[in-house]
Amino acid sequence: MRGCSFFTAESKRLMLNAQSYRLAFWRVAAEEINYRRFFDVNELAAIRVELPKVFDAVHRLLLDVVSTGAVTGLRIDHPDGLYLPDEYFDKLQQRCAKALGIALPRDGRAIYLVAEKILTGPETLRTGWRVHGTTGYDFANQLTQLLVDSSAEEAITKTFHRFIDHSVPFSHLLYAKKLQVMRLALANDLDLLGDMLDRISEQNRWYRDFTLEALSRAVRETIACFPVYRTYLAPGQPVSEEDREIVERAIGGAKRRNAGMDQSIFNYLRDVLLFRFPPNLDAVGRAAHTHFVLKFQQTTGPVMAKGLEDTVFYIYNRLTGLNEVGGEPQHFGLSVESFHQRNVDRQRNWPATLLATSTHDTKRSEDVRARIVAISEIPDLWRRSLQRWQVANRRWKRMINDLEAPDASEEYLLYQTLLGTWPMQPNGEPEAVATPEYVERIQAYMDKALHEAKINTSWIQSNEEWDAAMRDFVAKILDASSRNKFVPIFLPVAQEIARLGAINSLTQTLLKLTSPGVPDIYQGNEIWDYSLVDPDNRRPIDYHLRRQMLDGLTSATPDELMRAWPDGRIKLFLTQRVLRFRRENADLFQRGEYLPLRVSGIFAECCLSFARRLGDKWIVVMAPRLSARIGFPPVGKLWKDTTIEFPEKLSLAQAHDLFTCRPIPLRDRQVKLTDALATLPFAVITNL
Repeated sequence: MRGCSFFTAESKRLMLNAQSYRLAFWRVAAEEINYRRFFDVNELAAIRVELPKVFDAVHRLLLDVVSTGAVTGLRIDHPDGLYLPDEYFDKLQQRCAKALGIALPRDGRAIYLVAEKILTGPETLRTGWRVHGTTGYDFANQLTQLLVDSSAEEAITKTFHRFIDHSVPFSHLLYAKKLQVMRLALANDLDLLGDMLDRISEQNRWYRDFTLEALSRAVRETIACFPVYRTYLAPGQPVSEEDREIVERAIGGAKRRNAGMDQSIFNYLRDVLLFRFPPNLDAVGRAAHTHFVLKFQQTTGPVMAKGLEDTVFYIYNRLTGLNEVGGEPQHFGLSVESFHQRNVDRQRNWPATLLATSTHDTKRSEDVRARIVAISEIPDLWRRSLQRWQVANRRWKRMINDLEAPDASEEYLLYQTLLGTWPMQPNGEPEAVATPEYVERIQAYMDKALHEAKINTSWIQSNEEWDAAMRDFVAKILDASSRNKFVPIFLPVAQEIARLGAINSLTQTLLKLTSPGVPDIYQGNEIWDYSLVDPDNRRPIDYHLRRQMLDGLTSATPDELMRAWPDGRIKLFLTQRVLRFRRENADLFQRGEYLPLRVSGIFAECCLSFARRLGDKWIVVMAPRLSARIGFPPVGKLWKDTTIEFPEKLSLAQAHDLFTCRPIPLRDRQVKLTDALATLPFAVITNL
């Protein structure tokens, strides 16, 4: 076109004016854009899949593939963005049944289907959905919390607050950042809701004097106080007690935070959201009312995701291993009893749900999280180390507008990131020098973290001077020259965390493979993987290396693999053995009863054990936690008098360990961990 003389500026203008869209400066999208997007990504326009023609067009290829049998399961990402999720799942299952040429089963589930539903607090997956479970973030966070030493909460919190020199309650921070997201990234979505509610209020003489500004503010404040990602109210359906409580809780929170506002506005919004139609409302008015509720529900999820996952999780850095999708970092640890109860509930309600530990969207890989939460096991060492590191690295900071760059919170995040990712040598020593590639990875991660936090820089308004200061700080503290005062005092802590993290990783791998549900292994995580958030966790995987390691497992003994733990083969070995056993005993894992087992002795709190039983077949799983109290590796005599008690339900027979093949003595229905964990820090005892 550049070479065509007839294509003038005026002709370009006329051509663009003839389009069904108007070009605009990208910075005004939040306020001016008039189509729904995937969060705030302008290039990803949302489609109305609830319309039959759109559904058919979008799913044509998918259903063709399902009909061939090439695909036997589907993962539905971001279901909270759907207009009516339950109707979508019903329709998808019906179409899959038709594609497979089968009658729809009585339970409405024609194909294995999991939903990427993010659950918060006591929230559970809706039982009416025609799915088999979630994509596993709930399990990943339960595992991570299990590995946290809850007794260190006060010490870790004090260290965090002293280091950053301030404290903000998590709930206040989340509230503020959700408001920020609605103002900066999703302004037009909220303006639309305000306009819709204003038009609805005009239909009734009791509410028409509520102003547009007051109604819009009530909508924003209520969403900012929403305790979950969304509700699932549907027209013509009774309001569930769960949804009613969520709306009441959000409205109550908004009222408390806005005591100066007319409270009747919030009462009106509550009634609208709960389908409490005014008397004599005609069909047109009911349709507008219903449409507002459904659009409101589509909006609360993106606000929560952007405010929590993509903002607060980069600011509230107390223990960043807890800052995971679906995570609740304001909570510090999960008891063994609570973990058992969640497993029991899952076996009863969602036995085929996915169990994830790493995904394409996790903020950190499972192995990075396992290292970082190990900080809770060494709170005093963490506090002392931070003080030394801060002094050693202060000279590399810059002053920008009378502020230190990077700031203390960013520095606090950086040290945890380094501990979570620092490479190890085959002999178990940490690498003495950071490679250029590693430095670049950390720089790229910190650049993203700072922009997501939106404190000193952001994607919308980048502070190039601050960004450069962060990159330079990382480069200087990781410099390989003899002038570096940081790395020599960092390495001993990195080694301790790497050891504790390795034990945590083995525990979460074993529990994922044996707990009720379907284990999901993300690419590359068959061995140690110290990836961070995307794009770091989407780098090419060395499958050739993994094949070589897998082929070589038969030539190494379990204790040799454990001694060589830094190379990751021990994790691969654990995974291979349990997956092979699962394949040979699928019914035990699909239908087997889950039995929490009692652990006694001096280190009872440091071991989690349970049985899976089906008839006379059983396994007993033993996994360590809080291993800093025991020693590295936590095997053999280190366990002292710690004992696991076998219940009457387990038929006594000759038993052996799945990994070492050693017979395990059962005396008076008890197993001593000095016997069961003589070689490896984990065990699966079975009578099969």
